Amino acid sequence: QVQVVESGGGLVQAGGSLRLSCAVSGSTFGTNYWAWYRQPPGKQRELVAGITNGGTTTYADSVKSRFAISVDAAKNSYLQMNTLKPEETAVYYCNVVGRGAGYWGRGTQVSVSS
Repeated sequence: QVQVVESGGGLVQAGGSLRLSCAVSGSTFGTNYWAWYRQPPGKQRELVAGITNGGTTTYADSVKSRFAISVDAAKNSYLQMNTLKPEETAVYYCNVVGRGAGYWGRGTQVSVSS
């Protein structure tokens, strides 16, 4: 089993920055993909960014050049978010994939005020 816990959310003004963290523990051997998703109020969950264990990254078009995903040696993931916009208010979730299984955290709330 893999445990996933997000942190770092909060309230920030438009144009501000936040860094989200995803602590991954348990049976992390074989973990090969990390991703961040978000779910705005009343909307579907959407992919924000992903990274493979080889370092290949993908981003939603709306966040390219403003967000950066990374993974450290302990297999924790981070999402640096810059120039945040009010419409990016959402619960942000970390997703970890390994050995054919995916694991989700409970999310962290990000609120961007105008």
